[in-house]
Amino acid sequence: MRLYSTTAGLGLAAAMAVGLATSASAETELTMYYPIAVGGALTEVVDGIVADFEAENPDIKVNAIYSGNYDDTRVRALSALASGEPAQLAVMFSIDAYDLIEQDIIIPFDDVATTEADKEWLDSFYPALMANGRIEGKTWGIPFQRSTIVAYYNKDMFRAAGLDPESPPKTWDELVEMGKALTTDDTYGLMIPSTGYPYWMFQALAIQNGKELMSGDGLTTYFDDPAVVEALEFWKSLSTEHGIMPKGTVEWGTLRQAFLEGQTAMMWHSTGNLTAVKNAATFDFGVAMLPANVRPGSPTGGGNFYIFKDTTDEERAAALKLIQFMTSPERAAEWSIATGYMGVSPAAYETEALKAYTEEFPPALVARDQLEVAVAEFSTFETARVREGLNNAIQAALTGAKEPAEALAEAQAAAERLLRAYQ
Repeated sequence: MRLYSTTAGLGLAAAMAVGLATSASAETELTMYYPIAVGGALTEVVDGIVADFEAENPDIKVNAIYSGNYDDTRVRALSALASGEPAQLAVMFSIDAYDLIEQDIIIPFDDVATTEADKEWLDSFYPALMANGRIEGKTWGIPFQRSTIVAYYNKDMFRAAGLDPESPPKTWDELVEMGKALTTDDTYGLMIPSTGYPYWMFQALAIQNGKELMSGDGLTTYFDDPAVVEALEFWKSLSTEHGIMPKGTVEWGTLRQAFLEGQTAMMWHSTGNLTAVKNAATFDFGVAMLPANVRPGSPTGGGNFYIFKDTTDEERAAALKLIQFMTSPERAAEWSIATGYMGVSPAAYETEALKAYTEEFPPALVARDQLEVAVAEFSTFETARVREGLNNAIQAALTGAKEPAEALAEAQAAAERLLRAYQ
């Protein structure tokens, strides 16, 4: 893969000539909205993949529009479509599928991936990563920028606290016990982010306590289930009772830096931060699966490719070719190495590049291995509004504005009102 900063062997004149030749001969033009929400120079990585694709497909021109976080990307892409601006594909939240189907904005991949080779490609991804994209027997989203939540921990701090740096907490009880040993006047034992994507972290805790937050058909939520309430009470207790986490909210966007600066010994965050942490950490760190209570588990996360409905046959074929290129084992492997996101297929981990990388840096396998106990990320019809109610409930409980049971009961009642029409 070529990155802009290291364009191998191409002088400026040669690069310009390639660009001019590509634009001159391009017959199909694609606009792709892409979320850049997690650390690292991801724009350079995506630009490099797109440049390689255009070099192999001079009849296709790709305009990549980097559009902020996932929510920003959805808003910008749908606004462009509504105003008549061209957009053929996007990487958006995997959990947006229900809403995009309801709005009749996307097409199922089954409509364009029709050859035997195409069907093999559709079946080549990890099933856990396809769970959010396969709905009512059709494939609406293809995984690319995908993750699970993993636990990052400072091995040097473990050693200083008399803990085994190769044995991070495997249960909630161990999490509390080790968190107390790691907490000092200057450092918290643990930080779990509660802004940005609080529902995602909370889903992990609920799963670990033995309860899903939603049904598989996107029609029912279980926010007021006793096991779910208990999960939020546990999260709150980490600060109010056990003192191993800051009171109130923990910022998603600054948590990685807090970990790198030694403000916390452990953090839960996306595997999409892995390469950035690896490159910036000045201490020995580890990566582990999340601890269990009733069971281990994490939701999957991240983005899927979608193809918009308002496209020509030629544009759909070109979009499919680009998506197949970007998700090929070799590209998925390079993407995983460059970012920390998962290779989205077993074949990606069989490439020489990713086999060599994971042998040298085993933490790169943690998110993939956790897929065995992972579940689909929280998603329902009216996802954005249902999710907002849950986020507000979580933050109200963590800040002490409401008791967990009260906050979740209100979120459940609101979700039931929103979903009634779909039932």
